[in-house]
Amino acid sequence: MIVILMGVTGSGKSTIGTLIAERLGTVFADADDYHPKANKDKMAAGHPLNDDDRQPWLEELNRVMRGWQESGKGGVLACSALKEKYRVTLAAGLPEGQLHFVWLDGAKELIADRLAQRKHEYMNPNLLASQIATLEPPADALHVINDRAPEVVADEILSKLGAEGTSAAKAATSS
Repeated sequence: MIVILMGVTGSGKSTIGTLIAERLGTVFADADDYHPKANKDKMAAGHPLNDDDRQPWLEELNRVMRGWQESGKGGVLACSALKEKYRVTLAAGLPEGQLHFVWLDGAKELIADRLAQRKHEYMNPNLLASQIATLEPPADALHVINDRAPEVVADEILSKLGAEGTSAAKAATSS
């Protein structure tokens, strides 16, 4: 199984993704780590990325996930995946039913508060408005409001994905 936690900056993708990966006994990757320097510099300056900036990055993320799938290990990816066409690129070549999008959502004020409290290498908090404007809510993703403790949100996601009963999850919770 491959899980993509998607949503705007500050929605909790990395925090929740790390917990889910630990519980599933699989790898976690943050899509931010795969941005080229030019993208990071652009965002740090407070400028939103355009589709041309994102396309090579999305293709690289797809290669990473196809590698997970081919190895039989699966994984969890934190990625904004704001537009439907981005999600299509991310899913390309992955078998039906192997990839699960989870949309982490929350009130704009809650997310803005989180952003104000964190220091990110290049994600400028002023980009939240542009990300909200860009977001095309997915019709086929698991929609979860992230307004509770991270452990509770991770439990809800795993339960809804039917993953809490996997041997890796059981092993992680019994150790």
